[in-house]
Amino acid sequence: MAVRDRDRFSTATRLRLLGEQTAARVYRSQTKRQARRSRLTGRAALLALVLCSLIVALAYPMRQYVSQRAQISDLQRQQEQARKRVEQLRDLKARWQDDSYAEQQIRRRLHYVMPGETGYVVIDPGAAKQSRAYLGAARRPWYANVWDGVDKSDASDQ
Repeated sequence: MAVRDRDRFSTATRLRLLGEQTAARVYRSQTKRQARRSRLTGRAALLALVLCSLIVALAYPMRQYVSQRAQISDLQRQQEQARKRVEQLRDLKARWQDDSYAEQQIRRRLHYVMPGETGYVVIDPGAAKQSRAYLGAARRPWYANVWDGVDKSDASDQ
């Protein structure tokens, strides 16, 4: 027994025991980690696969649904605008049925006057200047007028 006690306290024996204990701890921690990881990874992979397949399966119908709802709202807006336009045209038609409105529009648009009245037209001074400029353009050759028209349209775009 004395040999055994002496062997128990020797450095080599202690190092060997310490190494075995450390190896046992490492082995236990690795097996716990591996068991936990492998169980969770399989479930997580299956869940991810199911979610991805649901997303892929529902993506196109949801896009179609959203675009069709937008199209329906656009058509409803157009229908409401058309309905308002029809009401405006009905009101205008009803006004034109009235003789006094028709007479008023004829006087204003066509410059008609009733017998015994004196008609007059007020001319805008700016319009007179425009007509003088037009007369100046009539005296020039036609190709100069065309080129000026191109320059004016180009200037209006800018």
